[in-house]
Amino acid sequence: MKIAVIADIHGNLLALDAVLADIAARGVDLTVNLGDIVSGPLWPRETADRLRPLGLPTIRGNHERQVLTFAPDRMGASDRHAAATLRPDQKEWLAELPATLRLDGDILLVHGTPASDLVYFLETPEPGYARAATAAEIEERAADTRARLILCGHTHTPRLAHTADDRVIVNPGSVGLQAYSDEEPVPHPVEMGAPHARYAIVEVTTDTVAVDFRAIPYDWEAAARQAEANGRPDWARALRTGRV
Repeated sequence: MKIAVIADIHGNLLALDAVLADIAARGVDLTVNLGDIVSGPLWPRETADRLRPLGLPTIRGNHERQVLTFAPDRMGASDRHAAATLRPDQKEWLAELPATLRLDGDILLVHGTPASDLVYFLETPEPGYARAATAAEIEERAADTRARLILCGHTHTPRLAHTADDRVIVNPGSVGLQAYSDEEPVPHPVEMGAPHARYAIVEVTTDTVAVDFRAIPYDWEAAARQAEANGRPDWARALRTGRV
């Protein structure tokens, strides 16, 4: 089975369209979406309308949960923009998405880790940066989750890990945002260093799991101008450069 894995679109319709076009040329059997779909100062409503008719296996991310459950004064600017922009039917669609999803028994979709939509799976935040997680940290976060393949998002960082008991964990990177800063659990940036939209193709056979990490050009200048028009120069820089 050949699976296209997308995550962390963050309302970037232009990046999403470029990624979907690339997927269409790759002969995949299935495309899955790992959440953080609409939150951001770009095109939340249009992104939801683009995805809903596709009927992709989709889970919610932490930003879907926050948009749907936080009071506006608890939301960050990206969530507030999405919450104010989305139609009621789009919020209903988001509310119906599961936190995790299992495919064919042995493939698990999560946003952060199997237990949390906020915890980093394959990275560990340190003051000023996010380092690759150690094997022990990954094993602890995977815990007793039984799945041959675990697909995760949240950190916007393409990465592959293989546990001692032959579980494969893949983060495809972010479709829509290639750099961000976070204050939790410690202040740290995440930077890809380039503006290309990211996703992954994972090919699963009886004996192997192969991963093709994809970096797709799109009109990031237009996306940056949209962020600026909505009062987010920080996003504009991240979209243009892949740096905070």
